[in-house]
Amino acid sequence: MSTESEKENDWGKSAAAVVIRDGKVLLVRHTYGAGKGLLIIPGGYIRKGELPDAACEREVLEETGVSVKAEKLIGIRFSEKDWYSVFTARYVSGEARPDNEENSEAVWIDAYEATERDDVPDLTKSMIRSALKGTGFVQTDFVSRENETVKKLYTI
Repeated sequence: MSTESEKENDWGKSAAAVVIRDGKVLLVRHTYGAGKGLLIIPGGYIRKGELPDAACEREVLEETGVSVKAEKLIGIRFSEKDWYSVFTARYVSGEARPDNEENSEAVWIDAYEATERDDVPDLTKSMIRSALKGTGFVQTDFVSRENETVKKLYTI
């Protein structure tokens, strides 16, 4: 991550994606922090002024080289200091490759197998299970009456 990108981050908000293609989930092997050495779903911090779905798409591309389209909101984790949103995302194009900065590996693994592996943390396993259920909040765009800008609403 460049120093310029770091200045743009909203350190209290992050987004990630569960990308499942042909029964396999896209995971990255994290290189730092509490998740070092573990396979997790790709994601990261939202930039100032960026919406979570756009951040999720950008982060997957930056971390894996895979282009995706965010679809359903399947999870939100809140804490006293931050929040983390997770979307399902549809594969669009690209070959999985690590960014060799935040992760050392980008791989497609059988989704059900990933939920049983010791090197996949519980939060990632929960999000994969949620994605496999096929449920979640669907995005609907609407125009705000006050300033006529397009807003996003997530509903079941």
